[in-house]
Amino acid sequence: MKNIAIMQPYFMPYIGYFQLIKSVDEFIIYDNIQYTKKGWINRNRILVNGKDQIITLPIKKDSDYLNVAERELSESWEKDKNKMINIIKSSYSKSPYFKESSELIFECLNNSEKNLFKFIYDSIIMINEYLGIKTSIIISSSIDANHTLKSQDKVLSLCKAQNADVYINSIGGVELYDKTIFKENGIDLNFIKSNPINYKQFNNEFIPWLSIIDVLMFNSKEQIQKYLSNYKLI
Repeated sequence: MKNIAIMQPYFMPYIGYFQLIKSVDEFIIYDNIQYTKKGWINRNRILVNGKDQIITLPIKKDSDYLNVAERELSESWEKDKNKMINIIKSSYSKSPYFKESSELIFECLNNSEKNLFKFIYDSIIMINEYLGIKTSIIISSSIDANHTLKSQDKVLSLCKAQNADVYINSIGGVELYDKTIFKENGIDLNFIKSNPINYKQFNNEFIPWLSIIDVLMFNSKEQIQKYLSNYKLI
């Protein structure tokens, strides 16, 4: 049985993203989809002074119709990067796992890559390696499938091209994908639902589902590896 998941690239995504990666044999990451301003491709949330605050990768101005792989980081990124690093330092310097986690996070942020997709892809690979996630990561455009298709049809085409037996999607796709249609195409469809994950964020009221940055700062690698299996498939 071959399990596959497919997702957009997200900047320092929340732990559910890494649960999805670990739950499958192959994880396909989209590079040939249109960049969307209002999504989470180039932004996420961290803890700042007890509240969640958005951090953002600045994107060079260009056509709104370009794919993620065609977008570049802004020329202001070098300056903005230092600001982001300083915010992370000031927010998490007293967290229990700051030393080892900050080395990983700052290595991701100091990547000289300016292409948006490659920058995010590299950071996901580095975090996977740190957490011991062995799943094969495949870039969508490298697959011989019909890339002109949309939504469910595109997912089915990619799954068939990779000889998938099971497709696992995040729980947000329940309204988008039909188990019956997948079954008719010889593929089982499951949805991954994270169980509640709660840990101590200094002495603040817990704010769930922040960036993996927050999880890394407050939890040991061994504890995070336990979190990676804390989900159910429906």
